Amino acid sequence: MVIAGPTGSGKSALALRLAAEFSGEIVNCDSLQLYRGFDIGTAKLPESERNSIPHHMIDALEPNQVYSAGDYARDARKAIAEISARGRLPIITGGTGFYLRALLDGLPPLPPRDESLREKLAGREARRPGSVHRILTRLEPAAAARIHPRDVQKTIRALEVRLLTREAMPLASESDPLTGYRVLKIGLDPDRADLYGILDARTVQMFRNGLVEEVKNLLHKGCLSGGEKPFESLGYKQALAFIRGNMTIDEAIASTQIETRQYAKRQWTWFRRDREFIWLRGFGQSPFVYAQSCEVLRRYVRK
Repeated sequence: MVIAGPTGSGKSALALRLAAEFSGEIVNCDSLQLYRGFDIGTAKLPESERNSIPHHMIDALEPNQVYSAGDYARDARKAIAEISARGRLPIITGGTGFYLRALLDGLPPLPPRDESLREKLAGREARRPGSVHRILTRLEPAAAARIHPRDVQKTIRALEVRLLTREAMPLASESDPLTGYRVLKIGLDPDRADLYGILDARTVQMFRNGLVEEVKNLLHKGCLSGGEKPFESLGYKQALAFIRGNMTIDEAIASTQIETRQYAKRQWTWFRRDREFIWLRGFGQSPFVYAQSCEVLRRYVRK
């Protein structure tokens, strides 16, 4: 079972209730919640609030570990197989659409990362923002059209593959999909204005609850530079900019709010492309949405 939707829509709350009702275990599909120490800015559910429901693929990585969607697909499939072998229901929960696609549909064979090339591309992007996406557009327009211009990591990977192979990106038909399971996909669709209000308030609360201090501790205790991938995420990059004197705290909060709303919109767009989703109107905390989810799941099991 999959529970997806935009950030702040209540995916974790719904997953917890369904796991308790249907003997489930939760498999995280949020790329940032994989990293240890990144708690406040990712709205990671504390262990004390997980109601003894087993959670997988959470706090699994150190911040400086290199990890790809392909790695996630491999590890998550292993977790799903182990949960199923215990006779329990795997509930994949999160909003990282590319990781979910890798898990369910697989990824085509791609060359390994070339760190030297990636550093050159990242350096070029730092000097001339947007240049890497423009190069990809020139060399492979179809691949560039599928990647948001601000998604630097995906753009660099796509261009890296293009330069290494001198060929177009492999077709999705060459992928290795997940087999042996029937997958029910539930999407949460709250009112957009209500969601944006919640996201704005949540951002303020994150900064009040110690996001800046969390980043300082990560940099101090973890011997990190701030250049690691998790620091590129919403909230963390703004907190880092504040610490380094490049933003005021008010600017950091406002920037996080704007980019979080934009991210939620992109998540809606991504998941809406998948016609297998059953969309439920409302937040995951809603009793109505919970009742609907239970009914959908029971019908699906009876098929």
